[in-house]
Amino acid sequence: MITCSKLMPQGRGLARVLVQRASTITLDWDTRQKSRFDTTDSTGRQLGVFLPRGTVVRGGDVLVAEDGSLIRVEAAPQEVLRITACSEHGSAFDLTRAAYHLGNRHVPIELKPDHLKIEPDHVLADMLRAMHMTVVAVSEAFEPESGAYGDHGGHSHGGHGHNHDHGHSHSDNATTAEPHAHGPGCKHEH
Repeated sequence: MITCSKLMPQGRGLARVLVQRASTITLDWDTRQKSRFDTTDSTGRQLGVFLPRGTVVRGGDVLVAEDGSLIRVEAAPQEVLRITACSEHGSAFDLTRAAYHLGNRHVPIELKPDHLKIEPDHVLADMLRAMHMTVVAVSEAFEPESGAYGDHGGHSHGGHGHNHDHGHSHSDNATTAEPHAHGPGCKHEH
């Protein structure tokens, strides 16, 4: 078994030709949110993936094996619920409202400009339909949002990631914390 313990988010820093030539593994969301798992790549090699705890693997990420070989991760199609606003009576606000209610339930959710995706759940599907949303079961890759603190050390905006460490600490004691407004008067970058 070949060990993989390094992950390159979206293959950043690698020449595209190297990523295209890499063997592949196709994994569903359940597996990609684990930091330790066994799998077989497209060339038949047995791989043991051992990443730092809490690491989430995304479609397009590249694993580096102990022998230096690269393995490109593909997100496997899986059953998901595709949620859209009713084309006759709905609006973009309905989709925002649905995302709010799903987020309030801490459901992994993939956000797209014109639809949402969640893992199958008949109770949530009924709730969404009651909100006049269109809910359809489909087989597609599932890449839910990583949350406010993100995976890979920050969150992503259209291909570039950044974190929000502003170089100052925030006190847990609200009575002694100095108020801090983020805006033109700030002395740090955003």
